[in-house]
Amino acid sequence: MTDTPLQLGITTALPASPEAAVLDRVPNPHPDTDYVARFTCPEFTSLCPVTGQPDFAHLVIDYVPDRFLVESKSLKLYLAAFRNHGAFHEDCTVAIGKRIAGLLEPRFLRIAGYWYPRGGIPIDVFWQTGTVPKGAWLPETGVAPYRGRG
Repeated sequence: MTDTPLQLGITTALPASPEAAVLDRVPNPHPDTDYVARFTCPEFTSLCPVTGQPDFAHLVIDYVPDRFLVESKSLKLYLAAFRNHGAFHEDCTVAIGKRIAGLLEPRFLRIAGYWYPRGGIPIDVFWQTGTVPKGAWLPETGVAPYRGRG
């Protein structure tokens, strides 16, 4: 954990695993204001820990920062490190939320993982810390529930 971005502005290799990935944080220029920052990752990929086959998800991460923001390049590299990582949908989603919350200590954080169906069943996973501060606008995630060909 660092307050000086280590990866921004330089060529950085893809981390070998989520555990090896470095998440950088930067000072929040508006720590006196409650606002929501959103990251959307519509092409998140990990591996099934049993079969080794790829799993795909649409992730939406919302947080109300306190003193720090997550640096976006390091977040992209961290999320990409799951590409060869074997874990169940619930584990990936919650682990990402906990890692970011531990780094930033935000006033609020919510992660929504909308996993594409495998075996005919989509799995949606949601995790959050605390409640949204009064006055902060938290929009819906914008991801419709899975309907198949409906």
